[in-house]
Amino acid sequence: METTQVVIAGAGPTRLMLAGELRLAGIEVVVLDALPGRSGESRAGGIHARTMELFDQRGLLERLLPQGRAIQAGHFAGLRLDFSDFPTRYPFTLGIVQAAIERELDDYVTDLGAKVRWGSPMVGFRQDTTGVEVETGGGDRIRCEFLVGCDGGRSAVRKLAGIDFSGTDATMTGLLADVELADPPADTVFSRRRGPGDFSVMAFQPGWYRLMVQRHDRVLDRAAEPDFEAFRESFVEVAGTDYGMHSPRWVSQYGDTARQADRYREGRVFLAGDAAHIHYPAGGQGLNTGVQDAVNLGWKLATVLRGEASDDLLDTYAAERHPVAARVLQNTRAQTALSRPGPHTEALRETFAGLFDIADVRRQLGLMITSLDIRYDVKSDHPLAGRRIPDADLLVAGEATRVCELLRTGRPLLLTFGGPPASSVTGWTDRLDCVTADTQQWKVPGVGDIATPAAVLVRPDGYVAWASDDADATGSSLSDALTTWFGPASLT
Repeated sequence: METTQVVIAGAGPTRLMLAGELRLAGIEVVVLDALPGRSGESRAGGIHARTMELFDQRGLLERLLPQGRAIQAGHFAGLRLDFSDFPTRYPFTLGIVQAAIERELDDYVTDLGAKVRWGSPMVGFRQDTTGVEVETGGGDRIRCEFLVGCDGGRSAVRKLAGIDFSGTDATMTGLLADVELADPPADTVFSRRRGPGDFSVMAFQPGWYRLMVQRHDRVLDRAAEPDFEAFRESFVEVAGTDYGMHSPRWVSQYGDTARQADRYREGRVFLAGDAAHIHYPAGGQGLNTGVQDAVNLGWKLATVLRGEASDDLLDTYAAERHPVAARVLQNTRAQTALSRPGPHTEALRETFAGLFDIADVRRQLGLMITSLDIRYDVKSDHPLAGRRIPDADLLVAGEATRVCELLRTGRPLLLTFGGPPASSVTGWTDRLDCVTADTQQWKVPGVGDIATPAAVLVRPDGYVAWASDDADATGSSLSDALTTWFGPASLT
């Protein structure tokens, strides 16, 4: 029987990002994908600021930016949200198809040594106190220490683990098609409301477009696979034209079903991405949430597998990520309600559009959609604690760098600014990068400007585990934070 440390079952960016995080930490990984190879389907069409920052932390964003298109805004139920003044290096939505993201991630994890098994669905598993035995569709068995299901909304891992998937059923039907157009509109058409629904026409890459049509008078039928002619008929009913659509690359359907796993862990089995949560695909939040799940879980699994922290650390994955996805389900349900046809909804939309002109309202919704406002409970009241660290420009030993560049090792990072030198944490230096730097005031989403702290401890996922403004008070509190997140060691 083959053995490895982690088996990841599923498809898509979540499982690839998780595999990359584990391999970066030296963990053995086998990825089981039921598909025979890359599907090439374009699927999701954009990533937000926080996900771009995470890709930047791993040196991946420079591969993706040239393949996408910067869109200086997002939306809430089709109502524009300006992101341009958000305190991030990437105050925009990057229009890029999921297929391109998966291609780059696939190359990345392969280069790191992850084993990706195509045409190998996970069909069963059994776990005990020391590990999990996974069975593939080909009859092979793999013994691992942990199994992670990233296998979508119909997750076999979730079902076999006996984890409930609670939520609400679909109330509408959306169809999309990636096509060429003989008579395209002069400009982007986004969420134009008409009759029983709305439609959109967006240019993705030269020569082809993504068309979408949403009908609130029809309920999603998962058993009926849409074809191009069915899409064209539904689109014309709402838009009044087909813009000369032809040569379809991909046709799909979606709804506003919203469900979340009641728990993200069952013993040595975990869920991430769509296996843990599904919802109306407003603003592309699904892909972004899944990638962020993977980065949160990856370093925690690695830390435990290396024997550097207790199993209790793994419970913080659900504690941190379950509320984030619950909020996504809530805001996408709200967006569905705000998208329904009729004069009452139109009045509500006009009211909301006026509220979006208020800067604080726009920022609150926009920071939520982009995930820039997430704050995990790390048991500290410093304004930075639990938040993602700003990608500040730094000067280290006379050389210019950035926080994201320092995080590319995938190791925890201790940044000091006039605080204790790196030699004060010798007990952790085999698992911790220590850097003394110079920088200026930081801008923190949802907080504002704050003074540079004396020292800040950053987790591998880019979130602050601990920070202090007092250079003389860092010893014991820093020791406690290091022990909490990365296991015991001596602090001198």
